[in-house]
Amino acid sequence: MIIKQSKKEKVQKRHFRIRKKISGTKELPRLSFYRSNRHVYAQLIDDVNASTIVSCSTLHPVIKKEIKSTWNRDAAKKIGEILAKDALSKGYKKVIFDRGGNIFHGKVMAFADGARSAGLEF
Repeated sequence: MIIKQSKKEKVQKRHFRIRKKISGTKELPRLSFYRSNRHVYAQLIDDVNASTIVSCSTLHPVIKKEIKSTWNRDAAKKIGEILAKDALSKGYKKVIFDRGGNIFHGKVMAFADGARSAGLEF
């Protein structure tokens, strides 16, 4: 009998494989990206101290007013730009990008482009 993996299981498997190799520090935090069907979430994480440095999502009321819909590429790009500005204001220019097991395409790529255009390096 052939057992087929669901998309969620494939994403989780890729994410565990990625997380074995990367970890954020105080000097070089991990830029974690997560997307659900309706929202986009991102945060800078210091894995050594297990703390979140900066976070941003489409659930924030101010951001919700600025964007038309919370689940498209435009929303992901806007979240990338806002998170990058917050990170730069706290003194973080270089980060390690953790795409959360998602393929680097669509929303993930739009988020990364937004963060890079605002000044983050990864």
